[in-house]
Amino acid sequence: MTGESVTHDAATRDAVTADAVSSDAVTTVLILNGPNLGRLGSREPEVYGSATLDDIAAACTSLGAELGLSVDLRQTDDEAELIAWAHEAADRRIPVVINPAAFTHYSYALRDALAMRTAPLVEVHLSNPAAREPFRHVLCRTRGSGPC
Repeated sequence: MTGESVTHDAATRDAVTADAVSSDAVTTVLILNGPNLGRLGSREPEVYGSATLDDIAAACTSLGAELGLSVDLRQTDDEAELIAWAHEAADRRIPVVINPAAFTHYSYALRDALAMRTAPLVEVHLSNPAAREPFRHVLCRTRGSGPC
């Protein structure tokens, strides 16, 4: 999601339904947001757009309602708190959508916490890290490319 709008379309809804919501047992999705995302709307609008985190929360809640899901959206600037939430999700078998923000590039601890997941995990970004500054090209992920 880049720029001004906070929307979802039928393709996104179908992908979420098919891949992340495979049983009636799933009722909650935890949406985790890392550092500085609470400043959306005023933080570098030329990169992140003018939508606030509240706008994103409203869009996520709306999509969740369409899918019959409860959305629990959280934001923190604290790495330890984000890790604790990842542990909570693993312990409770809750699907997670995460924008780790700057922690994407260096947090081995968050990477390890997310590797313990017991439910679907989707990582999202508001901009394309590969098209940004060179230090943003290093991605710590649980699977896939990257040195972490």
